Amino acid sequence: MRSSIPPALGFAVLSTACWHAHESSVRPAAKLDTAEMDPTLNPRFFSPPISIAVPEDAIVRIVGPVTTCTGTLVDEDLVLTAHHCVVQMKDGAFTSNALAPSDVHIELGGDYLAWGTVDVKAIVAPPCGERGGRGDVAMLVLSHRLVGITPYTTRLDAPPRVGETLDPAGFGRCALSPDGIHRTVRAGGEVNALKSGTIQMTASICPGDSGGPVFARGSHEVVGVVSLSAMDGDERTRNASIMARVDAFRSLFGRARQIADGAEPTELPPLSCAE
Repeated sequence: MRSSIPPALGFAVLSTACWHAHESSVRPAAKLDTAEMDPTLNPRFFSPPISIAVPEDAIVRIVGPVTTCTGTLVDEDLVLTAHHCVVQMKDGAFTSNALAPSDVHIELGGDYLAWGTVDVKAIVAPPCGERGGRGDVAMLVLSHRLVGITPYTTRLDAPPRVGETLDPAGFGRCALSPDGIHRTVRAGGEVNALKSGTIQMTASICPGDSGGPVFARGSHEVVGVVSLSAMDGDERTRNASIMARVDAFRSLFGRARQIADGAEPTELPPLSCAE
């Protein structure tokens, strides 16, 4: 898809598809993961004792077959992310076809070298939002509970307020970033406008931030996920961004909880984009 603002996966979202260094655009913030293409660049380590976890470890890195994104642990076995992070790509564009859960895994830790990985057993998403914007939310049901990492809370009972200050976070890296991939809280700003299912604001977003949490400033309360952003390759630049509202898809959370507890997806009513 092509949008005026790219997604923020291993690229960044306000425009969807791949990220080009030095090209100013609006696209999804997903990032093509060259390390996944070359296993020698992507070492794995056995998980150390869970006691080393810090609160920020609730923000995790999501690795797919082509792109990398960011997600948030919102329950011990549920990770919130962006819908466009978990769909197949064709000719550099996001499709409506979901990835198989076995194609995705979660990395734990704040830097590129993860101290633990977790498999995904189910992907839950609404029938919209796979190219960014409204409905660009998804839930990953993990293969087991992560005991020892405190999940972040989500604001499901009300949207953020116009004028409220929000800050995104993610594992993205811009072309001009001086260091490697690590978890970063980005420079955010005030909510400029609320639309049906989206938050419009100005923020610093890099490729790989897609799906990352958008916090009410000074808290770990998640009000949205990074969806689309105009990016110019400099992580210090704050540009027009679109975040997907979590309160607009409350049923997503309930459905994911039921599947995590053993319900078969076919037994549950389908998700709708008309909430």
